[in-house]
Amino acid sequence: MLSYNAKPLTIFAPEPSLSLGAAFLDIGVSAGFPSPAEDFTQERLSLDNELVKNKETTFFARVSGQSMIGAGLNDNDLLIIDRGIEPTNNKIAVCFLDGEFTVKRLRVDQEGIWLQPENPDYPIIRITEDNHFIIWGIVTNVIKKV
Repeated sequence: MLSYNAKPLTIFAPEPSLSLGAAFLDIGVSAGFPSPAEDFTQERLSLDNELVKNKETTFFARVSGQSMIGAGLNDNDLLIIDRGIEPTNNKIAVCFLDGEFTVKRLRVDQEGIWLQPENPDYPIIRITEDNHFIIWGIVTNVIKKV
């Protein structure tokens, strides 16, 4: 049995929203010097429409741990996961491995499948026939608090 100190992911299904979305100011926000915003258009923006492409196959989960910090996934970040996307080499995937969920980068080649963390303090996990392994979904976006 493989031991890699995985912490459980909390998985949420998106709830349907009748909201028209939040106000969206289509002015471009300067990260340099401020510019006067004399003429701008105010629209409505729905994050569901921007971030969730397949409503029936999309779920959310919170990151627990530090194994993917090199990929920009930090503890408590909210992942958007689509179970309808084909898993391929180099995608970041939520996997069910030996009874626990984990998020790692997929490495697939002729020699096999590996789950690669993005933190050198964590080991690369080689998937073997002895593992109970399912690629549960592909991470499409991450939402961070600032």
